[in-house]
This record gives sequence, structure tokens and C-alpha cells, in this order.
Amino acid sequence: MMWLIRFLLFALILFLIYRIIKFILAPKRKLELAHEQKRFYFLDDPNNVRKNFLLTYKGALFEGEKYLGTTDSKFDVVSIFIWPHSVNALKGFVRDDFRFLEQMILVDYPNASIDWKSPVKEFVQQNNKPETPYE
Repeated sequence: MMWLIRFLLFALILFLIYRIIKFILAPKRKLELAHEQKRFYFLDDPNNVRKNFLLTYKGALFEGEKYLGTTDSKFDVVSIFIWPHSVNALKGFVRDDFRFLEQMILVDYPNASIDWKSPVKEFVQQNNKPETPYE
């Protein structure tokens, strides 16, 4: 009877260690931690085109939708639409921040064209016009 209690206790300890390691290595938890620390993190399942990706940068959370299409030699992700979860989190962003995000996405999806949804789309497309006619 004592060996059964020892075995169950040992199995419980192994199960708890497994759950702790699984929790620490969970990609969703890493995304939330990077979001809180205002770092860049890209959470994606590249094998599943139907599943949207999430990325965080400077405390803002973005979601991207991938679309499959044809390139010259294969089927690949050819179009990506990105939008922020909260427009208020974009305070302090500059155009270079959005270019950085585009470059990081193009690392994984080099054949994709990236389109932003409003209001980021209008901000990125604005020309750097002088504010006064005398400049």
C-alpha cells in the first residue's frame, strides 16, 4: 500500500512539473509578457494560413489576417491586412515604427503585400508635407 502512495505522489509531482514547464513556454503567455513590457513579439502559426497572427510592439497589440494566393512558382501568403486592437495604444508611434513592423512580417512572408486598416493606413500614406507654405 505504501508503494502505491509513493507512486501516486511521484506521478503528481511529475504532472505538476510538466504543467509548470508548459505554462512557462506557452506562446500566448510570451505575447502577453512582451505586451506588458512593451517589447516586440510575433505570434504566428506559419503552417495554418487561416489562423490570424498577433504581434505586439511598444505596448500596442496588432492582429494580422493572411490571404493565400499564387506566386510565380507556388501557393503562398500574398496579402496581409493588419489592424491595431486599440487605437489609443498607438500614441507616440511614428512612420518608422510601422515600417519596422512591416519588415519583421516580410521576414516570414516575403511574397506578401501588407495593407493597414484605418486609421494606420491614412497615417502611413501621408506625405511629409510642410505645415506652412513658407518651408
